[in-house]
Amino acid sequence: MVPHLTTALNGPLLTLEKRMLEAMPKIEHWFRSQWLEYASPFYASVDLRNSGFKLAPVDTNLFPGGFNNLNPDFLSLSVQAAQVAVEKICPEAHRLMIIPENHTRNTYYLRNVVELVNIMKAAGLDVRVGTINPEITEPTTLEAHDGQILLLEPVIRVGNRIKLINKELGDFDSCAILLNNDLSGGVPDILKNLEQDLIPPLHAGWHVRRKSKHFDAYNRVVSEFSKLLDIDEWLLNPYFETCGEIDFHARTSEECLALKVEQLITKIKAKYAEYGVTQEPFVIVKADAGTYGMGIMTVKSPDDVRDLNRKARNKMSVIKEGQQVSEVIIQEGVYTFESIDDAVAEPVVYMMDHYVIGGFYRVHTGRGIDENLNAPGSQFVPLAFEKPCSLPDCTGAPDTVPNRFYAYGVVARLALLAAAIELQETDPLNA
Repeated sequence: MVPHLTTALNGPLLTLEKRMLEAMPKIEHWFRSQWLEYASPFYASVDLRNSGFKLAPVDTNLFPGGFNNLNPDFLSLSVQAAQVAVEKICPEAHRLMIIPENHTRNTYYLRNVVELVNIMKAAGLDVRVGTINPEITEPTTLEAHDGQILLLEPVIRVGNRIKLINKELGDFDSCAILLNNDLSGGVPDILKNLEQDLIPPLHAGWHVRRKSKHFDAYNRVVSEFSKLLDIDEWLLNPYFETCGEIDFHARTSEECLALKVEQLITKIKAKYAEYGVTQEPFVIVKADAGTYGMGIMTVKSPDDVRDLNRKARNKMSVIKEGQQVSEVIIQEGVYTFESIDDAVAEPVVYMMDHYVIGGFYRVHTGRGIDENLNAPGSQFVPLAFEKPCSLPDCTGAPDTVPNRFYAYGVVARLALLAAAIELQETDPLNA
């Protein structure tokens, strides 16, 4: 099943997808040349929105947590990409320790870790899962939502290495450490100054990353790409602004935020008028650092951010691990006009090294076409992509299933390239 695009694909986006199909050899050559210059992140996922008149990324995650949602038929793509990624970073690696998030009660997330272990084992690695959760002090077996079992072992620091000490299974000293923990609360001491390879690097964590830095890099990437295809870069690129030194409780910078919202909505209105878009422009205000759908609101008027009630201020002021929000990004909202049985859907594309390995749709019956779908709720249902994103049908219409997925893969790789540039520019070794 593939979500139905409830608005007709016509005008600029139809032209864009036609250009992508016609220029496929040129596009793939361009990507190859970029990966000669920039080191791809080990893995990433990109949230996309398809409005029928615009296709754009709205978030890029460098510690993806949904491998369990991918189509199992594409497992070979993940394994091959993992082999390439590991060879680049630690060619001699034969042991790999995975360090997951600490929220062990999320059984769907645990299933993601199980799947990550399966991929890395199939890539030829001996894999164990170490935890830095201070509440886990001995090997602990946990069960995912579908009954799959995951063994977590507490990590021990020995000199400048971290290891697993286990009398039954034997001790485990790995060549490399794969982080599936986004370090929202900062870098714990146990991970500092290690001689082992940490992948992704520590500066990929949310204690350093800023969404505004990422989208600044994306601006540059999509500017070059749009010249290659001779298209308007706005079709692939959400406008954004930032507002720093925010305190939602003290209500400081409220006017700064309202002014930035007004300026951005005015810019979007001009583009909508240019392309004959009749929808109402909106923006998304969200924490400049962090994930898990926290600290986000949909805004259609400057008045929406003035005089927020206490509940709204509380919601916006804190993100994962209790971190206070002091900086926000104001991002152009992109409608999603894809739906399944009246439920709103948005694609999420997964990559390892610089290869697209699949993806899934977030399907949420409790959310609207202008709302963030990365939100808790029993009505969120993942729908795995039924086709890979790398095999377009150049003889078919732009909106046929393989061609829609190819377009998703192209835009996701643009965001991945932006993440590569972002990591290079924030690397403390390059300071």
